[in-house]
Amino acid sequence: MSDSIIFRNIFSTPAISSIWSDTQRTSYYLLFEASLASVQADIGIIPRQAADAILAFCHVTNMDFDELRIQTEKIGYPVLGVVKQIVQNVNSLQPGLGEWAHWGATTQDVTDTATILQLRDTLNLISEALNAITSDLSRLCQTHKATIMVARSNLQQAVPMTFGFKMARLLATFERHKQRLAEIKSRLLVLEFGGAAGTLATIKDGRGLECQAALAQKLGLSVPDIAWHTERDRIAEVGGFFALLTGTCSKFATDVKLMMQTEVGEVSEPFYPHRGSSSTMPQKRNPISSVYITAMGATVRQLSAALYEAMVEDHERATGPWEIEWIVLPQICTLTHAALLNTSELIAGLEVHSDAMKRNLKITRGSVVSEAVMMGLAPKLGRQFAHDLVYELCRRSVQEDVPLLTLLCGDDKVQESGLSKEELEGLCDPANYTGLSVEMVDRVLASTHLGQ
Repeated sequence: MSDSIIFRNIFSTPAISSIWSDTQRTSYYLLFEASLASVQADIGIIPRQAADAILAFCHVTNMDFDELRIQTEKIGYPVLGVVKQIVQNVNSLQPGLGEWAHWGATTQDVTDTATILQLRDTLNLISEALNAITSDLSRLCQTHKATIMVARSNLQQAVPMTFGFKMARLLATFERHKQRLAEIKSRLLVLEFGGAAGTLATIKDGRGLECQAALAQKLGLSVPDIAWHTERDRIAEVGGFFALLTGTCSKFATDVKLMMQTEVGEVSEPFYPHRGSSSTMPQKRNPISSVYITAMGATVRQLSAALYEAMVEDHERATGPWEIEWIVLPQICTLTHAALLNTSELIAGLEVHSDAMKRNLKITRGSVVSEAVMMGLAPKLGRQFAHDLVYELCRRSVQEDVPLLTLLCGDDKVQESGLSKEELEGLCDPANYTGLSVEMVDRVLASTHLGQ
């Protein structure tokens, strides 16, 4: 879908597609080879003349992609095809000079390091999107921290809260994701360079670790404590993070879909002409952004499971699980960024219908504050007795279509509690039972501000 002319800007983005393109991947293969040659010349492992010639060729515009495709289909891996083109070109300048390319490296060193560099670029885009999301959520929280609405449990009206409280929970979750992102980087952004089995046996005179450290520094990555060719926790962890991230986006989108139902009407997706239109029902304004977010999030969660399967690798170099990453990781990254941008646009332009929120609080004729009434009666009548009493009055309110307050005022047991009509009216006012919604919003906003 990310390659589709029609769908590619829905299920992907130009920025993330560029990162996971053949061009960028191959550019990072070449960057690895050029950087390796450069540092090896610096410490005397290969001739400087060879390194200079290798560096001069290692630009993606010099690659013959048709030949690379043919070699990849024949060999099974693209790296050897890249190395062959480097060697052939440099040898054409001086016979044997190109043979110093790829010195001491193996295919997986190049591939894994390129993948890490692609993931670094991906995380930069993710970070930008998260910053936009939390900024707009902070604005919504501040604007609506006292906007009263109903909380829902099992899709039923529960108790009053504020819309700002609902958004602050989402904001706090995205702030935790920002913390996870910062924590993951130190474990993920690590060089892979160990040679055939990871022991750096081909780098003589004990200079393997020196070469490894210099290469890591040149690429802006951390030095690995040991080879990780078949220890794939780094990749699985970032896949799990993307599943968590898109899961949060999907939870929000699901709430938006439910709140956009005609009978509810508490929020709307950002409007522009024909967005979410039906081909046959002119009145429709479908929650199309939320639909895409939940679809992409579900797909990311399914694909991320494959990365855990890819952890089960044999010995020091594996026979198959590694290639699972090649298939699913680009899809996970493109879908995650697209889901985040859709979520960001949805939050930034969300239409909040506070009048509908107030209207929906009246639907139950007072039952939405039954807990408040129960707790008001509990000190006099006992909590469980009050619970059962209010339960019966709520049932009567529905059956007889009578406000709960009316039934409370006419009930003998309620009268025995000593609560006055004014006190009962106060208990039945949803605005008096939002708990610490506003205070908790302020706490989240304060915490967010301190974390910036």
